[in-house]
Amino acid sequence: QFLVHLNSYSIQTNQHKDIHINYSLDIKQRPIIASAMTSYMHARHNLQAKNGQTALPVHSSEGDATIPVSFDNSHKVNSSNDPFSDHIDHGVTQAPYEKSFSPYDFNGGTTLAISGEDYAIVAADTRLSTGYEILCRNVTKLHQLTSKCVLGSAGCKTDIDQLRSVLDINMKEYSHNHRKEMSTPSVAQMLGNTLYYKRFFPYYSFNVLAGVDSEGKGAVYSYDAIGSFERTPVTATGSGQSFLIPLLDNVIKHNNRNDEKRPLPAEEVVEIVKDAFVTAGERDIYTGDMLEIMVIRESGITKISFPLKAD
Repeated sequence: QFLVHLNSYSIQTNQHKDIHINYSLDIKQRPIIASAMTSYMHARHNLQAKNGQTALPVHSSEGDATIPVSFDNSHKVNSSNDPFSDHIDHGVTQAPYEKSFSPYDFNGGTTLAISGEDYAIVAADTRLSTGYEILCRNVTKLHQLTSKCVLGSAGCKTDIDQLRSVLDINMKEYSHNHRKEMSTPSVAQMLGNTLYYKRFFPYYSFNVLAGVDSEGKGAVYSYDAIGSFERTPVTATGSGQSFLIPLLDNVIKHNNRNDEKRPLPAEEVVEIVKDAFVTAGERDIYTGDMLEIMVIRESGITKISFPLKAD
């Protein structure tokens, strides 16, 4: 008897594994040898057929690339046995990853709400963005729910639209059943319940609610994405929140100040809101174009517009 030795072949795949084919078989086992050779040639043909060369194409968010596949040891990837190799795995060619799908998109924008003695003010910009692209310059983020209550929302535009639709349906149902308009605290609770109902697949919407209560006093409510809320003197959400909150804490809430706090009339607060949004627009690329302000009183709602930077 004599032995037929096949060369040791190495197939390098995109999973960082080497498949070694070593056969040392008796000549009587020709069918096994033939099968092994057929499998090997088929595998090599499939690899070479990918792009005409022994390489596997890789498609990723970082761009297209190829993984070289060698049938000898000349292009073997770095292993733990060779710590001095200059091969660097940048996570694209050697370890391709899939870009995951997200049902959400953050469309930017900033909302703000302030409560006073007999008024509430809610404001938002009108820019709609995604990434570094401005989709629209005139999209309102304010939605009037009752004659004394306005919702301001920043986040994913589609989720905001769906949330508004659900709230409007509930408001109409309440109006038909009770023959009256829902009060602002009741609207606040309903909004919290609606967001909490969707807590396992939440609306990507960050809301502020402003209005006047049954006593005619300003009422402002701050929310997170899953319905936790509180009544607060001032609040802000959206991409410019971090620029507005410190200013409001100092000027409106009068935190950490030694001078006497005085009640601010609505007209003065409106000017403060304008300055606050101008400040946010200087640092936040998602805030700009136009500022919408609604002053809510027992007698009704007054709307004010103020231009912001358009770049």
